[in-house]
Formats: sequence, C-alpha cells, structure tokens
Amino acid sequence: MFPVRAFRGQGLVEYALILVLVALIVIAILAIFGNRLGDTYSNIVSHI
Repeated sequence: MFPVRAFRGQGLVEYALILVLVALIVIAILAIFGNRLGDTYSNIVSHI
C-alpha cells in the first residue's frame, strides 16, 4: 500500500526524536547534578 521509502523516512524521524529526548535528559541531569559532579571531579584530581 505505502512505498517502502515512506517507512524509511518515518524510521529516521523516530530515531531523531529519540536522540532529542536522550539529549534533553542528559542536559537536565547535568543541570541538576552539574555542580556536584564538578566538585567531585575537582576533589579526585586534587587527591591524585
């Protein structure tokens, strides 16, 4: 019924949406825990 190309395009859009969602989650985690992670990294480096 539908050409195969239409499904291929739909798959690309779905992958793009998943990548955007993952990127937003990573940004949110860094915004919430960014300072704490930076402090932890600084402590580790200073003790080495």
